Amino acid sequence: MAKFPENFLWGASSSSAQIEGGYDEGGRGLSIWDVKPLNKGTCSFHYASDFYHHYKEDIALMAEMGFKAYRMSISWSRILPKGEGEINKEGIAFYKDVFKECHKYGIEPVVTIFHFDLPLALEEKYGSWRDRRMMDAYVNYCKVLFENFKDDVNYWLTYNEQNMLIFFGAVDMMGGTFKRNDLNDLYNQAHIQIVVQAKAIHLCHEMCPHAKIGPAPNITTAYPKTCDPKDQIAAYNMDDLRNNFYLDPLVFGTYPKSVNTYFENHHIKLEIEDGDMELLRSCHPDFIGFNCYGNDTVEVLDFYEMDYGIFEGADNRDLSYLKALMDKPGVGKSVENDKFPKGEDGHSFDPYCIRVTARRLSDRYHLPLIITENGYGRADTLEDDGTIHDSYRIEHLKETIKQMKLGIEEGADIFGYCPWSAVDLVSTREGITKRYGFIYVDRDEDDEKAKTAEMKRYRKDSFYWYKKVISSNGEDLD
Repeated sequence: MAKFPENFLWGASSSSAQIEGGYDEGGRGLSIWDVKPLNKGTCSFHYASDFYHHYKEDIALMAEMGFKAYRMSISWSRILPKGEGEINKEGIAFYKDVFKECHKYGIEPVVTIFHFDLPLALEEKYGSWRDRRMMDAYVNYCKVLFENFKDDVNYWLTYNEQNMLIFFGAVDMMGGTFKRNDLNDLYNQAHIQIVVQAKAIHLCHEMCPHAKIGPAPNITTAYPKTCDPKDQIAAYNMDDLRNNFYLDPLVFGTYPKSVNTYFENHHIKLEIEDGDMELLRSCHPDFIGFNCYGNDTVEVLDFYEMDYGIFEGADNRDLSYLKALMDKPGVGKSVENDKFPKGEDGHSFDPYCIRVTARRLSDRYHLPLIITENGYGRADTLEDDGTIHDSYRIEHLKETIKQMKLGIEEGADIFGYCPWSAVDLVSTREGITKRYGFIYVDRDEDDEKAKTAEMKRYRKDSFYWYKKVISSNGEDLD
């Protein structure tokens, strides 16, 4: 039986907007997440988990677990408060200190350049990614990062979950002034974002020749609901639309042909300018990072006109509402999979998705893979004695790692695993109540209390379990 590689990058993930806090400190400008509407009863991202003041403690705890890697993101607004123009030296110094702490313990930073939190100034100036001038702003931001951190970072990720930003573009999950009823607008934003990632890859290879860089979409293979050929075709087409559309151009320099029918039915025309495809064809990512949380099970869905306006103003904690957004008229409908019964919290868990997805990506793209997100979020209870018994998270991760190992045995080239998340952070939809971390952060949804809260850290049961997994290089999962 195959084993995990000796140099396997065991770690965990976070994002600056969801963990950092310090939104008005250290010269940082505002991001769109600082002003985005909140779900009722949830906290803002202003103080998050206060990594800004706790980073030394948090990284020391990661080292105690034995982390080989820490996948994190940089706040664009902390580096360039207006998104472009003057560089914030305090922001540069902060991340220099973070990287110094990581290296002190032998932890490899895996750094996401952009993780949803667009500087508010760019949103107001350009209207988000629909304006091609955003390319220049992003490339300039990359130049600043590569110039200042070329000696600190060996692994870069261009863009977190770009496909989710587009796939769920009808709702305010990520911020941004999306034209919620205009799929043409969304997919043209997608094209701009894909092209600019190619620019970043070229630039990284030029400025940091020792470093490696790749994209980080949310990828999960679509399963057909039945063996009905129509469901099979729907699953193929959904895979192209949901996954391959965002990777094929960066690896092969072309878009999947099957999306043309969907585009024609929905009056979508990509505004491809001269040089775009040539740039993509010459783009060579070094690896693929991917986030994977579950399956997408699909049955055929006939074409109809969907009014995305019905989703505006809805509480995006409503999973049935989010499920409806998975419907792609003319392609397929996302349905429940009875092979994976729901747990007591309504969570349906598919441990095979990592294995299936990693094998498919390896076979299609022939590039090394790192899993940049995977995990299980739910409310945890801090006991009076300071313990947190999260056996549900341990069981989830244990079964996932088993399947990941089998995927490696079957040929998937996986070099790292960074589940979500290292430290409890603020969920995009459910505040701090929905926890993912190995490390518990003692705060609640009250922002006023968070201003002065100690935010004490506690080790969960999963902390000690994951420490054992890492020390045994994935052999001891009990």
